[in-house]
Amino acid sequence: MSELAEAYRLEYFEAEGFERKECPECGAHFWTRDHDRVTCGEPPCEEYGFIENAGFDDEYSLEEMREAFLSYFEENGHERIEPYPVAANRWRDDVLLTQASIYDFQPLVTSGQTPPPANPLTVSQPCIRMQDIDNVGKTGRHTMAFEMMAHHAFNTREDVPEDEYAYHGEVYWKDETVELCDGFFESLGVDLDEVIYIEDPWVGGGNAGPAMEVIFRGVELATLVFMSMEQDPDGEYEMKDGNRYSPMDTYIVDTGYGLERWTWVSQGTPTVYEAVYPDMIAFLKDNAGLEHTDDQEELVHRAAKLAGHMDIDEAEDMETARGEIAAELGVDAGDLEELMEPLEDIYAIADHCRTLAYMLGDGIVPSNVGTGYLARMVLRRTKRLCDTVGVDAPLDELVDMQAERLAYENRDTIRDIVRTEVEKYRETLERGGRRVETLAEEYAEKGEPVPTEELIELYDSHGIQPDMVEEIADEAGAEVAVPDDFYSLVAERHDTPESVEAADEEEEARFEDLPETEKLYYDDQQRTQFEAVVLDVFEREEGYDVVLDQTMFYPEGGGQPADAGTLSTDDATVEVEDVQIENGVIRHRTDENPGKGEFVNGQIDGSRRRQLMRHHTATHVVIHAARQVLGEHIRQAGAQKGVDSSRIDVSHYDRISREDVKRIERVANEIVMDNVQVSQEWPDRHEAEAEHGFDLYQGGIPPGEQIRLIQVAEDVQACGGTHVARTGEIGTIKVLATERVQDGVERITFAAGEAAIEATQVKEDALYEAADILDVSPEDVPETAERFFEEWKARGKEIGDLTEQLAAARAGGGGSGEEVDVGDTTAVVDRIDADMDELRATANALVEEGKIAVLGSGESGAQFVVAVPDDSGVNAGEVVGELASRVGGGGGGPPDFAQGGGPNVADLDAALEDAPDVLRQVQDA
Repeated sequence: MSELAEAYRLEYFEAEGFERKECPECGAHFWTRDHDRVTCGEPPCEEYGFIENAGFDDEYSLEEMREAFLSYFEENGHERIEPYPVAANRWRDDVLLTQASIYDFQPLVTSGQTPPPANPLTVSQPCIRMQDIDNVGKTGRHTMAFEMMAHHAFNTREDVPEDEYAYHGEVYWKDETVELCDGFFESLGVDLDEVIYIEDPWVGGGNAGPAMEVIFRGVELATLVFMSMEQDPDGEYEMKDGNRYSPMDTYIVDTGYGLERWTWVSQGTPTVYEAVYPDMIAFLKDNAGLEHTDDQEELVHRAAKLAGHMDIDEAEDMETARGEIAAELGVDAGDLEELMEPLEDIYAIADHCRTLAYMLGDGIVPSNVGTGYLARMVLRRTKRLCDTVGVDAPLDELVDMQAERLAYENRDTIRDIVRTEVEKYRETLERGGRRVETLAEEYAEKGEPVPTEELIELYDSHGIQPDMVEEIADEAGAEVAVPDDFYSLVAERHDTPESVEAADEEEEARFEDLPETEKLYYDDQQRTQFEAVVLDVFEREEGYDVVLDQTMFYPEGGGQPADAGTLSTDDATVEVEDVQIENGVIRHRTDENPGKGEFVNGQIDGSRRRQLMRHHTATHVVIHAARQVLGEHIRQAGAQKGVDSSRIDVSHYDRISREDVKRIERVANEIVMDNVQVSQEWPDRHEAEAEHGFDLYQGGIPPGEQIRLIQVAEDVQACGGTHVARTGEIGTIKVLATERVQDGVERITFAAGEAAIEATQVKEDALYEAADILDVSPEDVPETAERFFEEWKARGKEIGDLTEQLAAARAGGGGSGEEVDVGDTTAVVDRIDADMDELRATANALVEEGKIAVLGSGESGAQFVVAVPDDSGVNAGEVVGELASRVGGGGGGPPDFAQGGGPNVADLDAALEDAPDVLRQVQDA
């Protein structure tokens, strides 16, 4: 047995009489008490064996199973903690959605930087796995939204110094983990001889370790991961991903027990969906008019036991998998598909609505990027499934059914978001349908199928579902092959944040040896003068990086620009132009070298610092006011503070109206006038999260066991910036503008203090200047401007009417153009030195009379317009291209109307003289 295989030979297995076997079907090694067992027990090696044959003492609901699990582990020395949001990017910046309970503790706890909230602990964590989206409804067991019940223990090796990590020593490891798993099965009345542990080494996120899949009657109910290695090019172990790994100082028990599957198995229903969403499944079937005879119901039950073969990760393709199931059941594959597909759609709708309830309930706003994109993708797919299967209940009602069951308090906002998104989807489909038709015709002409990348791009850009592309393409004679894992491929594009640029790996050794800079700006944010010692100076291409032992200069961070000022010695004064922080060491970019070892006097630009402090505190006030006015779903999506103005981007599903702006200003300035204290404190991270939730991290996720909290009125945020002492020091807050920076994200630009007064005066100056020009009072400017605009529009319409009348007159014989015969059609060739609007109007008038129009103008270069009636046999684009080439230019367009030209006006008349010959050549061709 190899060293890695030896990792599975547990004392507990030996004491309990387990035997290690190899599955003849898939080759996996597994441990079992049943010495007569042959296969590993997992599909496709074995079918589901618990349907209508649960093997538990009792049936459990979701709530009952969750409580049974958490209580069992509490009784066995674990502390129960509250679950985290499904939006993992609230507390970490390397992933978007929570996909497992261990995500709650990465990267700060698993790396040993921060202690866990308890050790050991137990939790039931809501999760969303987008990669499972194409399996939902088909396999009977996959849900995109699920709860991962788990227990975790965080350990460090005994030879590691106690002060090196935030926790020390071993809590428990593999033997105890398997024993606890057996104990939970036993507490539910399960025969332990039927519990199988399959060896399945785990790798992920740069870590690895032994792992076991826990199988009972054909379904995986838990995974036990023993995270104990880290990626290392020189490591002694090569894992299944092809990389090498070495043991790490920390080692972690990472388990996952699927709440939905445990509930399903306890009830023995045909699929997990009837166990998890019984009321909603019944409602959807009734709404869609989905009824089954007794024989069909019996076939559905038989097919459910084999549904594990429909896993897209395992099957050759869905059509083949369905055919194999039909053959085993002795029925026609087409009949089975016709029976099962609507039911699978119903299951998927119920699951997707729960996913949306989690996403929107936790404050994710649909958009074109990040978690917002994933929410939009799920919503649009759900709407399409509803339309396909005939569910006509409004989607917002369906999502609300799940939101109510999950006890979310923001249900009105959830419904509003869904209604808004459904309308946007409808508009998108209307625009995107024309693009699909063009694309389908293009590939039909090539005789090639529409590529998968085109399908993904159509979905990404226009929201067009692949089955819709199939329908349109079929009409155009083009083929479409939709991959079974289409939605997983789409999600892959968006399921991780953009990578952060790696830090410079070749930093000077002496910089790495420098101690962290003492930050004086937190002690007294009003102070602008200090003394320090120059520890080192680094020469750069432009200026010098000066490192001090302590500093009052605030380094750029959290959207707040760096302080500016000077450093002075007895002999010289240098300008501080920028300040940055790296690994706790603060660099001051200066124009001259103050000298290593020198004693310096630092002076901050006080007026700049005060204005930045006003704007930073005002940012907290504005986002708090926006949440009061627009809703609790409002979260910061970016911010930039400045001296003259600042901006904050917030997640919001609708445009911010003028009335919204006025209300935000009122709420914000009430806080300013109340002159409340702006307080800072440094609590334990876990205590702060428990009290305030993950909305603390509006401006980023700080590291460390203690985090700095800034409280302004009721608003509490983790923040490293500088702030005023009381809100009255802000002076006033004025919203300057709002705009949509991307779908689902609104930008609020505002000014505070002196900048607010200056910005208001600039707008007033513009108003007074407009009043002077219009010779009215400022109050009358809007009414006067509206009157002038309406008069201008009326004049424009009158000019357009006159242009059309003139064109009709010319077409009716009022012009001097030459008429020539081109086949059975008369062509008019004429030079009209007018703008393009008049040329186009004249050409259209001639076409209405059944004539070909070839018109030229020398008003702005040499220009041509060619228009032809139907069945003339002349391609307007080809004619324009030929004529334009004779004046040194080019042009083209559709066969019935085209325009173009060139710079050589002197050649215009000659080109028009050749027009009859060009028309005949094009027609003959």
